[in-house]
Amino acid sequence: MGLLLKNANIVTDKDKFLADVYIENGVISKIGENLNVKAERTIDLTGKYLMPGGIDVHTHFDIDVGIARSADNFYTGSLAAAYGGTTTIVDHMGFGPKGCNLHHQLDYYHNLAKDSVIDYSFHGVIQHIDQNILGEIDQMIEDGIPSFKGYMTYGYKLSDIEMLKLSEKLSKSGGLLTVHPENNDIIDFFREKFAAENKLSPIYHAKSRPDKCEGEAVNRMIDITNMTNCPLYIVHLSCNDALEHIKKAIDKGQKVYAETCPQYLVLDEDLYNRKDGVKYICSPPIREKSHQDKLWEGIQNGYIQTIATDHCSFNYELKKEMGEKDFRNCPNGLPGVETRMSIIFSEGVSKGRINLNKFVELVSTNPAKIFGMYPKKGAIQIGSDADLVVIDPKLKKIITAKELHENVDYTPFEGIEIVGCPVMTISQGEVIVENNKFVGEKGRGKFIKRNPFKS
Repeated sequence: MGLLLKNANIVTDKDKFLADVYIENGVISKIGENLNVKAERTIDLTGKYLMPGGIDVHTHFDIDVGIARSADNFYTGSLAAAYGGTTTIVDHMGFGPKGCNLHHQLDYYHNLAKDSVIDYSFHGVIQHIDQNILGEIDQMIEDGIPSFKGYMTYGYKLSDIEMLKLSEKLSKSGGLLTVHPENNDIIDFFREKFAAENKLSPIYHAKSRPDKCEGEAVNRMIDITNMTNCPLYIVHLSCNDALEHIKKAIDKGQKVYAETCPQYLVLDEDLYNRKDGVKYICSPPIREKSHQDKLWEGIQNGYIQTIATDHCSFNYELKKEMGEKDFRNCPNGLPGVETRMSIIFSEGVSKGRINLNKFVELVSTNPAKIFGMYPKKGAIQIGSDADLVVIDPKLKKIITAKELHENVDYTPFEGIEIVGCPVMTISQGEVIVENNKFVGEKGRGKFIKRNPFKS
């Protein structure tokens, strides 16, 4: 006997209807009105929405960035995700030893992720390009890793010719290229300039990475992947300059996808001027407020297809100690895996910026489709995994770090009021969060072998 969900207001990316859902052996087996089945447990969801579980395709759990290790490992990070209504994450693996092959990090991360409480996968990380790396890509895709990340800045940044070679290979092999797009030379120029002028407070982190820095890099990658016919996924889009390039490419029929994050939709650059401004250091930086409306328009018009978090948590005390006097020494990243669903529901649905179907599309269905997990994930269909979230649209809360479960001493969203919150999380047909309590088990999450890219 399984789990019966009664009187559910079911919302998918396309539909909204009232029905019951019956779950057996971790998958959805029946959907219909007034289902008459014997169940081990029956839950009445009258007045609440039942949606596909959230899918966050951009996290950094247990990542070593060279100068620090993130505060959340796969247990604490996935636990926080579950509390926030997310049932699957796809983690961006960190860099490995210089010269290592692709499977080195994959094997390492499989071990790190064994304590996850929700399902998970990884993006391959590309540190350099040679024939051995290119030759290994097909096996990575066979192993369920069809998406690969290339950085245009940081220590293992890829050159244009490396991006060309990588994108050509991925185009032929059914892979997807995800890119961190910032012009490294622009960053270096401004960091040296501000250091010479003794301008090292947190606001100059933002000034050293202006919107043109992101826009130029996005435009360059659009041109490179257009030449190789490789699908391109832009991570953590933060500004209108980059969005305009994406809009033009999509309108011409190019396979370009964009992700933004809650911090770019609700926070603004003035935070860097606060006494605790070092808290908000992330890359790309939080932008001037004017970019928020443009990003929301991009979401509404389909130019931004997903909302993820780029969750990369470092304690405020650590960031303060390392980077308060010199932003260049601060580990980059913000927590957010637990608050994503609530913030986007509240700021999007509750405030009338998007409808319920668009919400599901952004936080679950599109991530599943783009990254090779649909319809097992991101759907409420017979045969789909019973990964579900129950949202109370009337529930109001004030976000505060004290009530969150992320293993970090602050939230960048402190004090924001949200209207509409997850109240139950179901993973593989098992209720794992209920009444604000985790009732699952450590290590219950499964690795998701994802399918090659399909446009």
